[in-house]
Amino acid sequence: MGIKSFQGRRAKPDSKKEYNAPIMVTDYMTKKLVTFTPEQSILEVMELFTKYNISGGPVLDSNGFLVGIISEADCMKQISESRYFNQPILDKSVENFMTKEVDTIPHDMSIFDAAGVFHKGNRRRLPVMKDGLLIGQISRKDIVVAALRLSGQNW
Repeated sequence: MGIKSFQGRRAKPDSKKEYNAPIMVTDYMTKKLVTFTPEQSILEVMELFTKYNISGGPVLDSNGFLVGIISEADCMKQISESRYFNQPILDKSVENFMTKEVDTIPHDMSIFDAAGVFHKGNRRRLPVMKDGLLIGQISRKDIVVAALRLSGQNW
């Protein structure tokens, strides 16, 4: 009696394996963002950070274009300086403390390339752009989640 295989039919040796798992930045980025304006006060930004349990977000001008990023680190700088110079926090705007040189990534980048960008830079989050407009944001945590979801697949 012959030996039976319970693995099913084998693929032809010359056939190429299809990979259908989502690997693009747009598959894992956050699309519903809490955004800020340059005119907002640092105090209001800190309140929104705690309300939405976030650590930073994009700053958009009145036309909706990305002009900076504000983060907890920027707020920490303001808190430290206000105590040192004995000044209130209330009258300071986002524009004075946001990061204006913003690193961005394109929407059609793979999560593997995005992981390389995070590895080379010192950013916790990156705005995702399409045709010069902000369409989302991806964080280091989003990349880790993507890697965990893909770990059962062949890279």
